[in-house]
Parts: sequence; structure tokens; C-alpha cells
Amino acid sequence: MALILGIESSCDETAAAVIDGNGRTLAERIVAQRIASQDEAHRPYGGVVPEIAARAHVEVITPMVGAVLADAGLTLADMDAIAATAGPGLIGGVMVGLVTGKALAMAANKPLIGVNHLEGHALSPRLAEPSLQYPYLLLLVSGGHCQILEVRGLGDYRRLATTIDDALGEAFDKSAKILGLGYPGGPAVERLAREGDPKAVPLPRPLVGSGEPHFSFAGLKSAVMRAKQAGTWTDADIAASFQQAALDCVIDRTRIALGACGPVTALVVAGGVAANAALRGALEGLAASAGLPLVAPPPRLCTDNAAMIGWAGAERFAMGYTDALDVAARPRWPLDANAAPVRGAGVKG
Repeated sequence: MALILGIESSCDETAAAVIDGNGRTLAERIVAQRIASQDEAHRPYGGVVPEIAARAHVEVITPMVGAVLADAGLTLADMDAIAATAGPGLIGGVMVGLVTGKALAMAANKPLIGVNHLEGHALSPRLAEPSLQYPYLLLLVSGGHCQILEVRGLGDYRRLATTIDDALGEAFDKSAKILGLGYPGGPAVERLAREGDPKAVPLPRPLVGSGEPHFSFAGLKSAVMRAKQAGTWTDADIAASFQQAALDCVIDRTRIALGACGPVTALVVAGGVAANAALRGALEGLAASAGLPLVAPPPRLCTDNAAMIGWAGAERFAMGYTDALDVAARPRWPLDANAAPVRGAGVKG
């Protein structure tokens, strides 16, 4: 393990971090980190605008790298390698971070590690919980991804389930837009749901009870729109009922996946939606019923951040994996390239 400078710019947050791969605790491993949110820039549009995101990354990424090195009391020369997100994500943003990483690696004559953003999420629980060992079952839930993977080791992933339409975070964000809650929508739905009755609105649970552990949230999102248009229920009741329906789907699908995977050391959840307290509570119950611990990063490490990219880089560097300076930015980059196509899936599947 080594000192790694991590850079993340795959969507709407610009982030940099210095990671000490030899740290024994989370506090020791994250030497310094910074994150610049673009919420204010995208709020008028109710979602992320790729061109605005890319320009915002360009404006802040260079001073951010300098600031995080200063926070750590280190210089670029002290780094053992540079790790930058190489995909998947909004290609303009990915290119900003990756080109920055390439320039720094070339200028300082340091190795470059192009990190899969999804692998950053997949390994983030190991950053937060040093005792977590392979293999573990990972529920990866974010604005753009909803998957269940058997994490067998570094670079060794078996996808058991994915979404055939919308990701869970996308369903939260679009439901928030329907309810007029603004952007970002996921946290707003969670807050409003605390004031409502989760049994008030009869909403569907897509695919619950089916044998394949895949996800579908498009129908649930449409049902939220119809409930809002009906004018029968309060927004709080709709939010609470939506959240409960979504959690019922996730728990049912994850239970099926637990039965389909081999022996694992833990049930793990990562990604932006993993910050949802209700989801964590439901997963704790599921893990306990399976005789497994639930491992989740702290909420600040669930959303996109450079600490997870730096940690993935540290794990890769320890195994001798580095990349040439011509490594390409990739808008799509599955963790399990051999996973079979999902029956009934559209473009997003």
C-alpha cells in the first residue's frame, strides 16, 4: 500500500483526496479530502446537465488538487501514484478528471491508475471497515446504477442482478420532481417520508416475488405520478409510500440474491442511496436474518467522492496494477463484463 492521490469527476461532484494505504483506521487512511458540489448549478434544471457539469469540473479541479495536497501537508512528489476515475459516467466530466490525472502523473513521473467508478463504490466499504474480507455480497445503489454483485476479490465481480429500467436513485430523484421537492431529490424524499404514512398509498412492488433478482422501478415512478395527479393523498403520504415500496423491492431482490450466491462474509451496501437511513435499517434486518453483518460506508462516503477512488487505486497499486498514459475515458464500464443481458431490459439495462 502507498500514498495515493485520488481524483473523481464522473458526474456532478469534483473531488480530490490523499489516501494512505497503510492506515489501519478510516481516520488514518483518509489523510485529506475535498468535495465541490454542483447542486446550485443544476438545481434550476431539476437534474444534472452534462455540459454544465463538465465546465464546472474544469473550473475547480486544479485548485482543488493543490488544496488537498496542502491540507495533507504533502506535495505531488510525495505521492506514490495518481488514481483518477476513467469511467463510467458523464464522458465530459470523466475526461476532465482523467486528463488532470494524466498530466499530474506525467509531470511528476508517477504511475497512473485509471479507476472504474463502480469499483470505487464496491471497495469503499473496505476503506471504511478494515476487517471486511472477500468475498462479500454488494448492493450497489446510486442515481445511475442499481446492481447486486458478488465481490470475490479485486477485479473479480459476478453480477447477480441489475435494473431493467431505472436505477433506484433515479426513481427517488424523479419522484421528488413529481412532488415538487427540488434537486437533489433523494434526501428530500427521505425527509418528507418521515412525516407520512408508508401504508397510505397503494403502490406497486415491481418484480417482487419473481425468481430472478433483477430490479424495475419505472412502473413505481409512474404510479407515484398517478397518485400525485389523483389529489387524494398528501405529498408526505406519497413520499412515505414510495419509499416503503422501493425498500420492499430492494429487500425482496437482495434476499433472492443471497440465496443465489456462494458463502460470503457480509452483506454490503454502497452508492449514494446507501446513505438512506430507512434502507440501512431494512438491510440490517435482512443481514441479521441471514446470519451476516451489514457493512456500509459512513454516509459521507456513499455519494461520489475521491477517497473511494484513491482507495481503489491503493488496492490496485498494491497488486501491481497501473495503466499507461493513453488509458481511455469510458462512458460505460461494467464490473462484470461477462454478465448475460437481462431479459426485457431496455437501453439502460
